[in-house]
Amino acid sequence: MDLNDARLTERQKKWFASVREGLVRETGKTLEDWAKIARKCPETKTSARVKWLKDTYGLGVNRAATILDAAFPETIGWDDPVAMLDALWKDQDLRAIYDKLAAAAMALGGTVGGARKTFSAFSRKVQYAAARPHKGALRLGLAVPPSADKRLEAAKPNEGWSDRLKSIVTLTKPSDVDAGLKKLIKQAWEGA
Repeated sequence: MDLNDARLTERQKKWFASVREGLVRETGKTLEDWAKIARKCPETKTSARVKWLKDTYGLGVNRAATILDAAFPETIGWDDPVAMLDALWKDQDLRAIYDKLAAAAMALGGTVGGARKTFSAFSRKVQYAAARPHKGALRLGLAVPPSADKRLEAAKPNEGWSDRLKSIVTLTKPSDVDAGLKKLIKQAWEGA
């Protein structure tokens, strides 16, 4: 991950830098040293490589992911956000919903959009919304309380994105990104 990447908020850049600094401080090895070690991993799948780094060297998930990104940048795909978005939003109907949602989020000043392997995130200083495909629909997490709107439900603990996103709404068509939803997105953005 390039720490000068415009797709990262300042807070995210500081976090990634602290992970790298912690590697040197706490293990005595640089990111490049760890990348060399990771390239010797007998595993080929990312999840198996993470497990190998955890089991063999006692590294946590965040450090392992940072190391694997440095060792195998082509597997993580951070350097090609368009390809990541296309892979995640390959269903044309869901992509239409996502595109409308992304336009609403990106219209808010200072928003940084970021593709992840399983979801797309929207941040200002911190993440305030995230979207992912889910059973033929788009599942949107928002950093607002579920009581903010009758369409919202409480987020489940295993959503896989920021714990700040307390509410979920399921979108099934582009018109679901209406004035009410845009208001909720703005409310989440204001708190970020």
